Amino acid sequence: MTVQAQNQTDKERVKSLADEKAHLPGALLPILNAVQDELGWVPDWSVPIIAETLNLSRADVHGVVSFYHLYRKSPPGKHTLYVCCSEACKAMGASALTEAARKHLGVDFHETSEDGRFSLEPIYCLGNCACAPAVMVDETLHGRVTPEGLEKILSGGGA
Repeated sequence: MTVQAQNQTDKERVKSLADEKAHLPGALLPILNAVQDELGWVPDWSVPIIAETLNLSRADVHGVVSFYHLYRKSPPGKHTLYVCCSEACKAMGASALTEAARKHLGVDFHETSEDGRFSLEPIYCLGNCACAPAVMVDETLHGRVTPEGLEKILSGGGA
């Protein structure tokens, strides 16, 4: 399938998702959630489709997408690295883990590595405070992670 055909298929899917949920009270969030679940992100080109379906301005839809940091504005990586940024993890060294992740991946929070392997995301409490600092790769939780241990995880020893 060509990129143009894929884009048209994705646009049709977004329109269908918007139409399916337009009747719901506060339909914008359910639509955005459905688009992200379906595509893995909320592309800029989807904003006018959603706005037209709900009779909202593009600015209204864009404002909601940009306000909630969990909506991705670019395609996600193959894996997602979540670094816990809660107080317990920060007190035990999460800031050093964040810096190690940024350095290793060459990205900041809400970005994806150039090779498409990892997206880096903050998360606020993984429920693993007793084993702080914690990270999660996709659905695998790691506790008492050091910057060196994170390097091993990201290099394939744990992901």
